[in-house]
Amino acid sequence: MKRAIFPGTFDPFTIGHYSIVQRGLSFFDEIVIGIGFNQSKQTLFSIEKRLDIINQAFEHEPRVKVATYNSLTVDFALSVNADFVLRGLRSVGDFEYERTIADSNRKLTGIETVILFTESQYSYISSTVTRDLISYGKDISSFLPPNVKI
Repeated sequence: MKRAIFPGTFDPFTIGHYSIVQRGLSFFDEIVIGIGFNQSKQTLFSIEKRLDIINQAFEHEPRVKVATYNSLTVDFALSVNADFVLRGLRSVGDFEYERTIADSNRKLTGIETVILFTESQYSYISSTVTRDLISYGKDISSFLPPNVKI
């Protein structure tokens, strides 16, 4: 079985994240979405709300699991028996950071990183932009996966 993790803070989980997971399912038998605790980030949504949002998005997809973790991402991957880390790239600015992490993960454990480029219609969407829009009371429904309510 090919299992990947899709790690992130997901504050909130956007249509861009959803697209990466949906497309990743054509490569992997199972994807575990890992909501990580990032001490350097001030989150808007509680961990429970983020779990709820992602579970709403994938309620009819048994090949997607959701879990939280408070460790190195690569240790989380090992704990769920994943052989791959799935990541999405929106821009060239994301590339160097992701490459450094991917190289480190491979050196430490042999776990490979698979990168999918964000579909162009979602390349401007980020959790940061989405949080900003929320703070100004804007409608973000087009930024969220289908059937997800915040």
